[in-house]
Formats: sequence, structure tokens, C-alpha cells
Amino acid sequence: MNEKIKIPKENEVIGIVEKRLGGNKMQVECFDGNTRVCRIPGRFKRSLWIRPGDVVLVEKWEIGGEEKGDIVYKYSPAEIEKLKELGLFKIS
Repeated sequence: MNEKIKIPKENEVIGIVEKRLGGNKMQVECFDGNTRVCRIPGRFKRSLWIRPGDVVLVEKWEIGGEEKGDIVYKYSPAEIEKLKELGLFKIS
């Protein structure tokens, strides 16, 4: 199985959703040590169904990037295993 997996780029970080804050906002514990308030951009609202405990890819904002970001991707369980193999998933 030769799957392409989304790997974080320069301004992206992997995180775990802690809780929903209402509307399209979530609190995400990111692997760089920061807790961010992240939103689901309008273009993903209908296609991303996110619950607490999901592993997501967060794109940090240019301004306020240490506290805020956008959720741009949700990892599947198979992709999470692949991230663990690559050493990108630090929490088991």
C-alpha cells in the first residue's frame, strides 16, 4: 500500500483536539507544546467532522500563530500509525 501522507510543512504542526469551543472553533494541544484555539475554515466545514481526541494538522496563523491556527486536515487511524512509524507522532 503506497499511501501519500500529509507531513507538516514549515508553518504546520500536528495536534490532538482537546475540546469543542462552539461554532467552528476547537481547542487543540499541538506537539510543539502550545495549546491553540483553532477554527475550521469555511472550505472544510462540510467535509471535516472533528471530535475531541482526533489527530489533526494545524496551520499556524501568521499573526498570533502561537495561540491560533486553522485545522486543515484530519488524520485517519491508518495515517496515525504511519506517523508513529515516521516518528512524527510523539504521544501514543
